[in-house]
Amino acid sequence: MTRTRLAAWWAAITALLLLSGCGFNQFQRLDEQVKAAWSEVLNQYQRRADLVPNIVATVKGEANFEQETLTKVVEARARATGIQATPELINDPEAFAKFQAAQAELSGALSRLMVTVERYPELKANQSFRDLRVQLEGTENRITVARNRYIKAVNDYNVLARSFPTNLTAMIFGYAVKPNFAVLNEAQISAPPAVSFDKPAAPAAAASK
Repeated sequence: MTRTRLAAWWAAITALLLLSGCGFNQFQRLDEQVKAAWSEVLNQYQRRADLVPNIVATVKGEANFEQETLTKVVEARARATGIQATPELINDPEAFAKFQAAQAELSGALSRLMVTVERYPELKANQSFRDLRVQLEGTENRITVARNRYIKAVNDYNVLARSFPTNLTAMIFGYAVKPNFAVLNEAQISAPPAVSFDKPAAPAAAASK
């Protein structure tokens, strides 16, 4: 009797999925979109991480530059790159949250570095640093675009995973809801460092001549 009821239950579920549209193919498509979007996020974060050593090396050449600011950038980069960003990470909410926090910390450290640089006119005028700064700004913009695409892809996937009757397909085939970037402080996290190439003001003595 128990086996008969179990068979009937599965038959009903199967019929429901077939009649209502199980969404299996949609899960396949959206899951691939999420993976592709995640890959682009990682590419852009890696691009930023690769820029940091050159930025730090250039800034170190400035006499009396604040060492604490540089140290925080180096440490933040180490923590961000120390997390193994595998494809499976997007299915692990705890690991994903740690990855997001580490990248946000690096964003904040770089922003503070750029603010500090404003107090060093010679460094601001350094062509190598100016070039690196432009590359950093462009990379931060690419990160924002990539993150937004990932957020959209995950939202589409999660809606399918939570909606009836496709949530039954998700349960049967193991399509779990995926973690996403937190909306809280999103604007602050994704804001690119401000780039200012204003020429330093002429010394008062020179201006009076």
